[in-house]
Amino acid sequence: MTYNFFATISRMRYIERWALMRNSRVENLSEHSLDVAMIAHSLCVIGNVRYKKNLNAEKAALIGLYHDASEIITGDMPTPVKYFDEDLKKAYKQVEAVAEYHLLEKLPADLKPVYEEIFFGNDGEDEKYMRKLVKAADKISALIKCMDEENAGNNEFSKAKESTLKSIEAMTKELPEVKDFMEEFVPPYGKTLDELINDN
Repeated sequence: MTYNFFATISRMRYIERWALMRNSRVENLSEHSLDVAMIAHSLCVIGNVRYKKNLNAEKAALIGLYHDASEIITGDMPTPVKYFDEDLKKAYKQVEAVAEYHLLEKLPADLKPVYEEIFFGNDGEDEKYMRKLVKAADKISALIKCMDEENAGNNEFSKAKESTLKSIEAMTKELPEVKDFMEEFVPPYGKTLDELINDN
């Protein structure tokens, strides 16, 4: 018997993000998910090293890789639509959950519990905190996309950048890891390759 899970997941490369916006360069879901995975991992590492947390950074990276997998089925719902009001937000969350369960049905029964844990997690405090960091990584990735577009001379993303930055700043009150990442790692985005390689 064969299973469609990974062949389906591989289609993230065909899902374009920011569909309502004029993009100087289209970003697909695979690219975004890789960014979120790396940033989420680093936020957990910062939490463990600097703030004496006990977070599973490797699991955070996996959650980041799969965090938008439902969009293979649903497509990328634009943020202004998704969060238009509370009813729509709840309805879309239900649609996402149905899509995620549908994806998990494409796994063999013995592997499914491992991936359910990645998709849905548990109720532990460390787990909840880690998932908040993954959400923060998602926002940071969106901010970096906005910065890239602005650096390319595209002002279409200026409002999105402003609102995303506000969301991230609100998160820093509870998540000091996010503040550290924003101060230490975000400023170099937009530098040329020569600057990135040759700067200390």
